[in-house]
Amino acid sequence: MKAKYLELIGLIERLHRQCLEVIKADLDRQGIRDLNNVQALILFNIGEEELSIGELTQRGYYLGSNVSYNVKKMVENGYLIQERSPHDRRSFHVRAADKGVEVFRSLSALFDQHSTQLDDIQISEEALDSANHALRRVQQFWSTPASMARNLSPAA
Repeated sequence: MKAKYLELIGLIERLHRQCLEVIKADLDRQGIRDLNNVQALILFNIGEEELSIGELTQRGYYLGSNVSYNVKKMVENGYLIQERSPHDRRSFHVRAADKGVEVFRSLSALFDQHSTQLDDIQISEEALDSANHALRRVQQFWSTPASMARNLSPAA
């Protein structure tokens, strides 16, 4: 079981890196040089909504701890609009500028194309459901401190 679990962890990491490489290749194809793949993925996840920086963090729409840096760069490069919340002056909201909406729509089209090609490589909707279910269970396990602590406590 441990070998399979470690294989899963490695596969999750590799798949995420490969997804970012696919996004980078698409940005390069479009000639977009002032936006990195992580920032493009943030834009994709924001879509046409308006979110607070806290919501970005909670939803996990970023990698690492540099969400503020990425937001700042996207604002500077015209991909995001950042405004102070009218209800809580300490909070900021962001939404995609026209340039950011273009990136969102481009990535959405790319992912639409990918989803239609999955049949070609014999990945069914049921197989995706099963994989998603297993990954959600792992995510739930990792995000439950009690189960992690129980498994790490020394034997009595």
